[in-house]
Amino acid sequence: MNGGHDLGGMHGLGCINPEPEHSEKVFHHEWEQSVFGLTLASAFLRQWNLDQSRHARERQHPADYLRNSYYENWYQGLLKLLFEKELITQAELDSGKAVPAETQLTSNVLKAAAVKAAMLKGGPVNMEIKHPPLYKRGDRVHILNINPEGHTRLPRYARGKFGTVDIHHGAHVFPDSNALGIREGQHLYGVIFTSDELWGLEAKTNFKVSIDLWEPYLETA
Repeated sequence: MNGGHDLGGMHGLGCINPEPEHSEKVFHHEWEQSVFGLTLASAFLRQWNLDQSRHARERQHPADYLRNSYYENWYQGLLKLLFEKELITQAELDSGKAVPAETQLTSNVLKAAAVKAAMLKGGPVNMEIKHPPLYKRGDRVHILNINPEGHTRLPRYARGKFGTVDIHHGAHVFPDSNALGIREGQHLYGVIFTSDELWGLEAKTNFKVSIDLWEPYLETA
């Protein structure tokens, strides 16, 4: 979907001034650690997947998304999912006290002793699929100019542009379908773009940008 979350390459937002990796904090405030922990622990209930979680954050009003900090957006997305899955009520949130439910989700509860192993294991999204890749290294491709209402990992600034396939990453879970609860694999490619292709000839410097894009986003140029 198009929204406040898709900021890459947009005009008028000024220069990016990221914190240097060596000095950037993992968490800037103590409450951010709690939001991170709550989000991961809730995900182990298996009531939603990663792309549904991302889409929940995106479904905020754009003004709210831009006003919130990174982990505030995580928190708002988590609340949306918890309400939608009827895991908590507004009264419970307001009071800070849980009301015992008729049925308890206990089968996938993440225990404290298992956190380290779960984090190291991760959640691989590579898949085996039957059909071979349509593209290979060096192929020229055109990026579809789509504006889906649901979740997508195709950034707006790359839509309608031309690029060159640099690498085939194999097949991975297709996020657009996964956000709808449909787990299917699609081939994933690293596609190289020139800066003037993405942002015009007036780009101050000439450089290249690599974007990982799924096969349904592409067509032969």
